[in-house]
Amino acid sequence: MSLNSKQRQFLKAQAHVLKPVVMLGSDGLSEAVLKELDSSIEYHELVKIKLNSGDDRKEQAEAAANAVKAEVVSVVGRVAVLFRQRPDDSRFILPR
Repeated sequence: MSLNSKQRQFLKAQAHVLKPVVMLGSDGLSEAVLKELDSSIEYHELVKIKLNSGDDRKEQAEAAANAVKAEVVSVVGRVAVLFRQRPDDSRFILPR
């Protein structure tokens, strides 16, 4: 599922009040981090994650999203927002 600009804008607004639920440590995307990220995104659909410091933050966000089959909504500084819609019972009704 690819998000269009209107959907990204809607999800950014929804994510504004969220706190990061997963933080990448020096180990990066370890198996424990991926397991926690997958369970968090399964429950919440929209999550913020705190990335490692470094120049490759967008790549870190893309790698995390690909690992849990999610979409990167935005990356601002060291915080990324990921979204994976539940197929049956979604909290978010995305604009077209």
